[in-house]
Amino acid sequence: MASMNRAVDFAGWLPIRTWLSAGQWRVDWCWFGEQRLSRPFFRDDVEQALRLPFNQALRRETGLDDLLAWQAISPGLAPSAFIFHASRCGSTLLAQMLAGLAPNIVLSEPPPLDRLLRAHYLAPEAAAHQPRWVAALLSAYGQRRRGDEQRLLIKLDAWNLFEAQFLQALYPQVPRLFLYRDPLEIAVSQLRQPGLQRVPGLLGPSGLERPDDPPLSPQEHTCRMIGRILQGGLQLCLQLGGVPVNYSELPDALWGRLAPLVGVNAADLPRLQEVAAFDAKQPSLSFSADSQGKRESADAALRAAIERWADEPYARLERLRLRDA
Repeated sequence: MASMNRAVDFAGWLPIRTWLSAGQWRVDWCWFGEQRLSRPFFRDDVEQALRLPFNQALRRETGLDDLLAWQAISPGLAPSAFIFHASRCGSTLLAQMLAGLAPNIVLSEPPPLDRLLRAHYLAPEAAAHQPRWVAALLSAYGQRRRGDEQRLLIKLDAWNLFEAQFLQALYPQVPRLFLYRDPLEIAVSQLRQPGLQRVPGLLGPSGLERPDDPPLSPQEHTCRMIGRILQGGLQLCLQLGGVPVNYSELPDALWGRLAPLVGVNAADLPRLQEVAAFDAKQPSLSFSADSQGKRESADAALRAAIERWADEPYARLERLRLRDA
C-alpha cells in the first residue's frame, strides 16, 4: 500500500477507513472520481469503488496530518444536517430519498467517521484533537467532486447519538434530526436480524454500553439498548435542539415539515416520491409497510421488557413531537 510523500492532492479520493496503529491514527483512501454516494450505506459505495481496476492496483494510506492539510488546501462543503436515529426506524429511507437529489452528498453511516467520533474511548489523549480530525474528515467527504454539489447531509450510526454534544459544539447551527419508531417494532427487527449494537461487547467502547452493566438475556439486553437510545434521543431534542421524527411520518414529512431543514423544495417532490416507492435497503424491491406484522409477532415477554426499558422515553418523545407539530 503506497504512502503519500508528495504534495497533498486528494481530488477524487475519499477516506474509507481510519484506525489506530502503533499509537498513530491512519487513513485509508479510495478513488471515487465523480462517482456519487447513492447506495443505502457508505460501505456499499466503497465496495463498488474497490472493484475498479485502478483501486485494485493502487491504494493510498496516510496519517491524519495529510487529511488536515487537504482540508486547508481544498475545504469542502460544511454539513447541512445530521440525522441521528434509533435504528430500524426509517433513517435509511430518509437518507436514500435525500441521496436521490443531485445537489446532495449523503453520507450513510461512514465507518471512518464513527471511528473518529469514538477515538477518545480507544485513546483518551485523542479528545484534544477530535474536533480538528472530524472537521477535516467531513471536509474530505464534502468535496465537490462533480462540481454541482450544494449540501452535505450525514446519517450517523445509532450509537453516535452519544457524541451529539460533541457535534453540536463543532457545528452549532447545523440542524439535528432524531428518527425513532415504536420501540416494540424496533425490538422485533433487532431480534430477527441483530445489528452490531445488539450483541453485547461487539460494538466496542461507546456510550451505549457501560462497564457496570449486568448481563441480561438477549431479549432484555435488546430492550435496554433501545431504551437508552430513545433516552439519548430525548435529551438531544430537549437540550440540543434536535427535531423528533417518528417513522410513521415518513415519507411525507421530508417534503413537509422537514423540508426547510434539509433544503427540499416543491420541485423535488416527484423524485422523492419515486425513491420512496422502493425498499430503502433493497432498492430493487417495492416498499412494503411492516409495522402491523412486527407488532403482531411480539409475545407478552417482549412487550413487558419494552414497557420496562423503553416505553417512557418513547412516550415523552411523542409528546414533544406532537407539541412541536
